[in-house]
Amino acid sequence: MSWNLNSERPIYAQIMERITMDIISGIYTPGAKLPSVRDLAQEAGVNPNTMQKALSELERTGLLFSQRTSGRFITEDLAMIEKTKHDLASMQIREFLEKMERIGFTKDTIIELMEKIKNEEEAS
Repeated sequence: MSWNLNSERPIYAQIMERITMDIISGIYTPGAKLPSVRDLAQEAGVNPNTMQKALSELERTGLLFSQRTSGRFITEDLAMIEKTKHDLASMQIREFLEKMERIGFTKDTIIELMEKIKNEEEAS
């Protein structure tokens, strides 16, 4: 899967977001070993130092942990993964609501529109 990194924001932050998404979506399972820094950097097309910075920051958050000489692993703390997932979803919903309100929709109209789209999707 392509990493789709761009120069609008720091690359290490985009890498952190990508790996976080891979964790909360189950691509990386709790307790799983991550590929090496060098392998991840090559896959993403970035400098290994940039990848190292992103992984170190993810360790600081607790989503990753290191075992000396064995590499980095995904946390086994399912509550932390679920909280991260919930926090990200809440942030996305808030951003969506703000954008919809800026173009003139009320919260009630937004909900009605979402229900209409959901019903159309279920009908097809």
